[in-house]
Amino acid sequence: MKTLGKYVMRTTETWLWINIIGLWSKQSLNSSCDFFCCFKTCLLLNFLLWLQEDIQLMTSLGVNSYRFSVSWSRVLPRGRFGAINYSGIQYYNRLIDALISRGIKPFVTLNHLDYPQELENRFQSWLSPEMQNDFGYLADICFKHFGDRVKHWTTLNEPNQQIILTHLKGTFPPSRCSLPYGNCSQGNSETEPFIAAHNAILAHAKAVHIYRSKYQGEQRGIIGIVVQTSWFEPISDSIADREAAERAQSFYSNWILDPIIYGKYPKEMVNVLGLALPRFSRKEVENLKQTRLDFIGINHYTSYFVQDCLLSTCNAGDGASKAQGFALKLDKQANVSIGELTDVNWQHIHPEGFRKILNYLKIRYRNIPMFITENGFGDLQKPETTLKELLNDTKRIQYMSGYLDALQSGMRDGANVKGYFAWSLLDNFEWLYGYKLRFGLFHVDYTTLQRTPKLSSSWYKNYIGEHIKTKYY
Repeated sequence: MKTLGKYVMRTTETWLWINIIGLWSKQSLNSSCDFFCCFKTCLLLNFLLWLQEDIQLMTSLGVNSYRFSVSWSRVLPRGRFGAINYSGIQYYNRLIDALISRGIKPFVTLNHLDYPQELENRFQSWLSPEMQNDFGYLADICFKHFGDRVKHWTTLNEPNQQIILTHLKGTFPPSRCSLPYGNCSQGNSETEPFIAAHNAILAHAKAVHIYRSKYQGEQRGIIGIVVQTSWFEPISDSIADREAAERAQSFYSNWILDPIIYGKYPKEMVNVLGLALPRFSRKEVENLKQTRLDFIGINHYTSYFVQDCLLSTCNAGDGASKAQGFALKLDKQANVSIGELTDVNWQHIHPEGFRKILNYLKIRYRNIPMFITENGFGDLQKPETTLKELLNDTKRIQYMSGYLDALQSGMRDGANVKGYFAWSLLDNFEWLYGYKLRFGLFHVDYTTLQRTPKLSSSWYKNYIGEHIKTKYY
């Protein structure tokens, strides 16, 4: 029998903050959703009313942990500038207790992109150091109310990817960018992303300090951060392209992890950006070193070829500019694609890249324990797509099988991986794709909200039963 190692959890997940917007009271709706989501009239998966049924779906799979995110604006509709919403606290207590009663451990992320609109209105959110104080306040409240039962915390979900979308390309709210990176009414793509990331890194450190100094001794949990990762393969064996692939890593996951673990930005970023990159004070460096990570959360979906644009001539495109390290991302080398291309323009099926990024992180970050906090396959629903096709999701099974095999290989190489979360339990709201992109192991009818198992749910249940030991880290 093959095994993923004695510490790997049997897990799956979906995000909850999208699921509960607007469920508590009409009075708090406007302040608890941001302008983007209100404008898009976000549909609800109504996890509140389906709570017991959805936990039964988790139980049917055999999972032993469930990762969810706290909605900042559900707990604190106006941040520090208003009262705690105790209905929100009550909801999360209900969820946590229900999970534990079924033998499922909660794995909680404090923030996944959303925050109270009040913070954007008052001081432009992550562009201000004030955001560090607001995030610390949120963290303190969550540790206080949930930490007696929650033993696995992450502070932020993939701030590297978030900030690229919000402050470099401007495709996500608050939609700040400048030409040629995007077409926004405000923002500066060559300075603001790095200011926002700087504040996010220090906000993470503040939350970890609060946990270490006030709660961890008694609650005895662990805390980390989640970053988005991709594998960047040099498009040729030239020194320039190999260095470009390393720059691509430094301007992506290393951008966040290097300061948190080593107290400084990657040298590749310093060399390219110069004074545009903020500096940490001596006190901040010490604080970062003292708020060490217990583990790293890894979100991983895809790989890219990378071509040098610093010393070489190349076409314009994603990654080719200064703010992204002069490292052009490509899905093809001549007529050879990096893995199987899919209908989702950013997802290429390349399991070997998963093994490579695990080994890269193992070496760069001294084999700090890792949890795979997201990994999954998205079906893009087209007008002609039938329900039968969505339920018979053989491509998802192919993807998950390949990536779980790559995970096993990475662990045999020595990567200190402690658990795996599939994205996601249910089809849900997928940002700019809306409800057309489906990642769920269970199909959701968005008219009736009925959940129906896909073929992949049976496959994953069997995989769990056959391959994974149940000891939990």
